[in-house]
Amino acid sequence: MSGHSKWHTIKHKKGALDAKRGKLFTKLIKEITVAARTGGGDAEANARLRKAVSDAKGGNMPNDTIDRAIKRGTGELEGVSYDEITYEGYGPGGVAVMVDSMTDNRNRTVAEIRHIFSKNGGNLGASGAVRHMFEKKGYIVVEKAAKPEEELFEIVTEAGAEDLRNDEDNIEIITAPETFDTVLDAVRKAGIEPQIAEVEMVPQNYIKLEGVEAKQMLKLMETLEDHDDVQKVSANFDIDEADMA
Repeated sequence: MSGHSKWHTIKHKKGALDAKRGKLFTKLIKEITVAARTGGGDAEANARLRKAVSDAKGGNMPNDTIDRAIKRGTGELEGVSYDEITYEGYGPGGVAVMVDSMTDNRNRTVAEIRHIFSKNGGNLGASGAVRHMFEKKGYIVVEKAAKPEEELFEIVTEAGAEDLRNDEDNIEIITAPETFDTVLDAVRKAGIEPQIAEVEMVPQNYIKLEGVEAKQMLKLMETLEDHDDVQKVSANFDIDEADMA
């Protein structure tokens, strides 16, 4: 099972147990605001906003909170202006890490992100240091028991998916960003609710970690994702179930 899928799965289970709703809402509001600012306030015509609103509703965010975030993005209401910045660096064992952030204070955020890397066995790199190791893809993960693999393969490939990977307990579905919505709709119409459904940076290959490096890597991921300005973290590690637990 790839580290990519495994980290998402453990994060999904952890989130279900101890969801930090205030922190989650802050990140979702930022995404809605920036999506509306960059692509307009009509979710039907703005795929990024549509996904952000869907995620917010999935997190039980009130509709009026969503509406206010959209209006702040379009300028109908006053609000903080956020810059989108992607940081690149290395974790323990040379693992490549990409950190998507939204911040109203670039200097503060870069200093804090650099500190998190150095404290957890890694280092912040220059722009472009690891980007070539990832591809922007639609990434959907469903439980293996949800549907026979051959049937699922037929459903998603007809909808435009690029690849389907058998990953122990889960099935990973890879799409081009442009066909993500279509494939996701096909999966849901088949009666399957995905564990994960994101457009994100997917690693092209993985680095196996064990022991101390594995624990350091998990701590780095958790600390980065817990930062208020961090929206998403991608990394190309692979860790055994025993170390992941």
